[in-house]
Amino acid sequence: MSSRRRFLKSATLATAGLAVSGLHSNAKSYSRIIGANKKVNLACIGIGNRGGEILKALHGTDLANIVALCDIDMGAPHTQKNIDQFSGAKKFQNFREMLDKAGNEIEAVSIGVPDFSHFPITMMAMGLGKHVYVEKPMARTFYEIELMMAAAKKYNKVVTQMGNQGHSEANYFQFKAWKDAGIIKDVTAITAHMNSARRWHGWDTSIKKFPAAEPVPATLDWNNWLTTAQYHDYNKDYHLGQWRCWYDFGMGALGDWGAHILDTAHQFLELGLPYEISALKAEGHNEFFYPMSTTLLFRFPQRKKMPAVDITWYDGVNNIPAVPEGYGVSELDPNIPPASNGKIQPAKLNPGKIIYSKELTFKGGSHGSTLSIIPEEKAKAMASKLPEVPKSPSNHFANFLLACSGSEKTRSPFEIAGPLSQVFSLGVMAQRLNTKILFDRETKRITNNRFADALLTGAPPRKGWEQYYKL
Repeated sequence: MSSRRRFLKSATLATAGLAVSGLHSNAKSYSRIIGANKKVNLACIGIGNRGGEILKALHGTDLANIVALCDIDMGAPHTQKNIDQFSGAKKFQNFREMLDKAGNEIEAVSIGVPDFSHFPITMMAMGLGKHVYVEKPMARTFYEIELMMAAAKKYNKVVTQMGNQGHSEANYFQFKAWKDAGIIKDVTAITAHMNSARRWHGWDTSIKKFPAAEPVPATLDWNNWLTTAQYHDYNKDYHLGQWRCWYDFGMGALGDWGAHILDTAHQFLELGLPYEISALKAEGHNEFFYPMSTTLLFRFPQRKKMPAVDITWYDGVNNIPAVPEGYGVSELDPNIPPASNGKIQPAKLNPGKIIYSKELTFKGGSHGSTLSIIPEEKAKAMASKLPEVPKSPSNHFANFLLACSGSEKTRSPFEIAGPLSQVFSLGVMAQRLNTKILFDRETKRITNNRFADALLTGAPPRKGWEQYYKL
């Protein structure tokens, strides 16, 4: 039996078994709003690299008490410095044990772990009434994101926030103000680009199997690192950020950067889900990890009185999109946080987007970078017509904690972040299969490719992790 046929069989069984019923039947209902003047008791799951940055950013708001720390490698140098800083917090190597033993002391959790592990941690925490801050993208598969959105509706007293920081910075408020004022209107196309080198650039794409087993580091709990994923022997190229390279664990450049580049356009243009996703280019395509360069076309239909929109995504060092006349220079926004493997290096065209409407063209960067009208002469002519843009009342981390206390509402809750993350999930499927996908927005099924349709659910979870798929 071919690997594709085996996957189809297992995915079909998984879909049948992962019914929406009965998650955490003994879960406590969240019965109180945290007082506005009280710090939130926060547990941080994933405390090295990006998870450690999230921990420090949440602590830096002075709105949280760090009551528990959890990481699958509590003895590694990249986690030890954070353990030392928060010596009074309880320590755990297993998030399920932490929520079982210290759950009564925890009001909210942050989740800064690999993409594929976002789902089980989030579902368990929400089922126990804990507010959730989860790094982008929300989850790895379309169906997991669907369940997370359903859980957010069921546990509607639980605050949710996805970690795309630009949703609480200048671009969010500018895009909204310009859209409301009619400056941004009749958008027909968007070019999104992320052309910095990624970890897998330079790898051998003729790979025929997963990398060989290596000794597991003594301090690492590899079994719990895998969570719901099918078993893989440990290899250093899965760990410490390398997981992002592999289809089984991460979401590639699109999942990593898409939310920082496209989030405001997706929300305020009310794009929802695409009806067609095409892999126009997949240089270095293979069955295991992401291409060296990818061009993807997402097609969105008319919405209300807004015209159809095509989004073209470019990643890869030499996969630079064309820019319009009068584009000007490409600057690297100083507010972009460094990647967990080092600083973002300036590229020929730095991460960002070009937005084409019937009358105006806009250029912008990533994260909180604001838009500019191009060419410059047009921008000067429009200057007097531009509305005043309000300042953000809180950064993304403070916004989450203030929402936990009832003082604000999160700006990137699952109802907004979920469909955006599902767009990326669909894009990854087109990358993985190097094909065109036709998607029915009503039934949420892929209509032209049975294997791609099975990928909406993905492989079944490992034994012992099935309960998180039942709501």
